[in-house]
Amino acid sequence: MVAGLRPSVVRHGVVVGLTVWQIRAHEEELEAGQQRRKHPVQHDVYLADAGSVNQNVIQCPIPDDLSDGGVAPEETEEPRKQFVAAVKVGVEVVVSRVGMMQKMVAAKARIRHAGKQPRGNGANASVDALAAVNRAMHSIMGCYEQAGVQKGLQQHMMDGKTVDVHKAPRKMAAPRQNDDCCNENTHDKYEDASFVAIMMNNQHRRSVLLTTAVAIMLAWNAVSAVAQKLLIPMDLTQTNHLKAYGIAYWALTKDLPVDWLLNYRGGSFMLDAASDVVAECRIRGVRFEQLDGGSAAAVYADVQSERNNTEVVRLEKAPRIAVYVPPGFLPWDDAVTLAMEYAEVKYDKLWDDEVLDGKLSEYDWLHLHHEDFTGQYGKFFSSAAGQPWYVQQVALLEATAAKHGFAKVTQLKLAVVEKIRDYVANGGFMFAMCSATDTYDVALAAAGTDIADAVFDGDGVDPAANDKLDFTRTFAFENFRASLDPYEYEYSSIDIESNQLLATKDSDYFTLFDFSAKYDPVPTMLTQCHVNVVRGFLGQTTAFHKQYVKKSVTVLAEREGTDQVKYIHGNVGRGTFTWYGGHDPEDYQHYPHDPPTDLALHTTSPGYRLILNNILFPAAKKKKQKT
Repeated sequence: MVAGLRPSVVRHGVVVGLTVWQIRAHEEELEAGQQRRKHPVQHDVYLADAGSVNQNVIQCPIPDDLSDGGVAPEETEEPRKQFVAAVKVGVEVVVSRVGMMQKMVAAKARIRHAGKQPRGNGANASVDALAAVNRAMHSIMGCYEQAGVQKGLQQHMMDGKTVDVHKAPRKMAAPRQNDDCCNENTHDKYEDASFVAIMMNNQHRRSVLLTTAVAIMLAWNAVSAVAQKLLIPMDLTQTNHLKAYGIAYWALTKDLPVDWLLNYRGGSFMLDAASDVVAECRIRGVRFEQLDGGSAAAVYADVQSERNNTEVVRLEKAPRIAVYVPPGFLPWDDAVTLAMEYAEVKYDKLWDDEVLDGKLSEYDWLHLHHEDFTGQYGKFFSSAAGQPWYVQQVALLEATAAKHGFAKVTQLKLAVVEKIRDYVANGGFMFAMCSATDTYDVALAAAGTDIADAVFDGDGVDPAANDKLDFTRTFAFENFRASLDPYEYEYSSIDIESNQLLATKDSDYFTLFDFSAKYDPVPTMLTQCHVNVVRGFLGQTTAFHKQYVKKSVTVLAEREGTDQVKYIHGNVGRGTFTWYGGHDPEDYQHYPHDPPTDLALHTTSPGYRLILNNILFPAAKKKKQKT
């Protein structure tokens, strides 16, 4: 076997070589002119020159979008060159083996004839010689069978006559792996085989057309063996789910489309098996499977079948990602940035200055760091008023407010909230966790009143503040009460109290809802996971009371048997928002300045997968909603 060519490719090359050899034989007979038509050769085997046949093969149409099959880079060639090389090998095998077979048939006839003569021990010698020729011929036939040439194939391809010139007398042992035309193990035994020689006649036109059609079909089969897809499974077989999202994002940055197979093996990814993609998967430790054209088509057919709750969503362009974080922010202070750093997803950082300057329009997806949008400094006054980090935070916020002409931090944060609202309404994707979820809606609802105590903004609260909340302005929640007590570590009645959850820590799990992939692709994308029950985790805002969630909002996950909602999604104008309660999916009870979570120890984290679903969500090509 020629180095660098896979056996399956060469097998197809042999088949195509046989077919092109026959076409060339027809052409030569046609070119012979009127003289040959007057004296047609009814039983003659034509052997074309390998060079001329190769020239014909090179002219065969080969699609330009072939991949290299997903093998290691050092073992591959350009697909077109690889296919042509394989066919050249096939042609050489055909030419040499046909010539050998013809000689062996003649030798066999002579040996049989000699064996019939009464020459004493000569008859036994003839039997031994005949057995040796049989073994050699059967070895050749084994190679043909290995190459995919079945008995009588050419008989169906050609419109001429055929004649069986060799019949093996019995089952013979398979050729060894080091036989001159074989490079891989074959069947233990071969059945009786026959070498079918093509005997050409003068019925050229129909047979040439038929043979050409079959050659094109066989060429396409050979090409299909090379054109492969790469399947990145996201079920329990995956070794690194988080890095797999990074591979999908990386491919999009290289203008390589990715198909997200919703609900298929945990929400797997399918993309072209380019050598650089394969190398990147290996470098990052992401498990993948190589599929040939037929296997990939079967997967797509299965996913798109109406019988299955699965669907294909094409991801086309890497979203531009921004994270709203304060200056001096460290990646491990926030679960989303921690996930993106580990998955190697690029993002930009921005804060109040950039938001107020209109920079949000440059991004497709925005994550809100666990911010307090009510302007009450995270309500850490009672527990950390004298801590250096708290003092620095207050000074930074007050300076930023003054810089933009605001008298109070509450006014600064309200202006930021309004800018973000416009961003979403104009088509942006917003994702938030922890306190950035409920404080965002509390700030919107309290725009016409004052809910911040004097310890935060220098003046007292409006005693009637809760009666003045405007829930028509909010994204997700309604009918809640704002917390007006500066010493209470809560912003509103929306959040589930941590003490309530700590009492049931061992049973704190939430369940993902199962959506119709074909009719509700958006919530299906956001809930892709290899498990449907996920370990809970706390945060300043841990989860949401269901009674305060608007009817227009889609609940993605909840704690069964309770009113606790963990994960929600909704639409505002032309954009969307997705909110996820809690701080760190792999740190049940996180405190400020705790050591960072090492995601290398949590490569298959279901909780972090839900975060990364949101990063790819904006890359999805919009489909017309099914009704």
